[in-house]
Amino acid sequence: MWTPHSRQCAVLIILVEYFVFDACAQNDHQPISGSPNIAALGPSVVKMERGNNTSCTINLHGATVVSWRVNNQEQLFLSKAAVLNGTRPIRGGIPIVFPQFRKWGEWEVGPKHGFARNITWTVEKPPEKLPNGDVEATFSLSDNMDTRYIWDHRFKLTYNVVLSEKALHCNISVYNPSKEYPLKFHLLLHNYIKVPDVTQCVVDGLHGCHYDDKMLDGQLLRETRDKIQVTSFTDRVYQSTDRKHVISNVMSGKMLLKKRNLADTVLWHPWEKARNITDMLEEEYPRMMCVEAGEVAHPVQLIAGNTYHAGQTLQVM
Repeated sequence: MWTPHSRQCAVLIILVEYFVFDACAQNDHQPISGSPNIAALGPSVVKMERGNNTSCTINLHGATVVSWRVNNQEQLFLSKAAVLNGTRPIRGGIPIVFPQFRKWGEWEVGPKHGFARNITWTVEKPPEKLPNGDVEATFSLSDNMDTRYIWDHRFKLTYNVVLSEKALHCNISVYNPSKEYPLKFHLLLHNYIKVPDVTQCVVDGLHGCHYDDKMLDGQLLRETRDKIQVTSFTDRVYQSTDRKHVISNVMSGKMLLKKRNLADTVLWHPWEKARNITDMLEEEYPRMMCVEAGEVAHPVQLIAGNTYHAGQTLQVM
């Protein structure tokens, strides 16, 4: 007899087989050639260099931006314990959450935060220099038999990354190729920002917004502070937030987060719970802060044949 438990077991087996195959498949990716100052590091990592020690590195596993350096100063946190062999999501950088955030809604047996961050993406457009000196690359992910078993929908994600002198532009689109059925999904760019001391890190642009606090069983509250600092475990979804946030006391002093067509802002910090995270060192938590841009409080409803465009810019101020 086929039961929900049987389905869960089957999904787990397929997930394990898929991701092991996926990790092995990384060896089939060929290094990407380009101009002398644009190079690919190994078969599964793409590096873009703009000059003046400004660079961006993308791991094809999840199309995860794992490094962004401005004048040789790293702006993103990547755990020293992060698993980079394709067997699990990467702990740090900018993972892509799709099609599900947490376990909200109808998501019953799929992995937390969806599957996009745990699948090898395709290089759709190799890195190239633009006339203004910026460097651009495009990656894509489409549905397959394994994703449809977990989430029975067709889709195509296109992820365009542009490296500027002081900014990193992350543009993502979701295409619904169905001629009949709508597509319902969450989408989030899970930014791990590197900081000297998280107790001094300040996030603005959230005053007056309602937020869902996981620590209070999802109770909906209203933010009364102009500037947010975290001093303990934090997991909040701020709804319908300002389009811009200034994040102060990061590695470069200040960073501007500009959102495009992403209504919500998530603040997450593990604090002492870092000791329970297997791919993160306990002593690392004071050096990171997650300020995430997403559409997660309410799922996107994308009608058949249409494309949803969204994105963010991280800019050193």
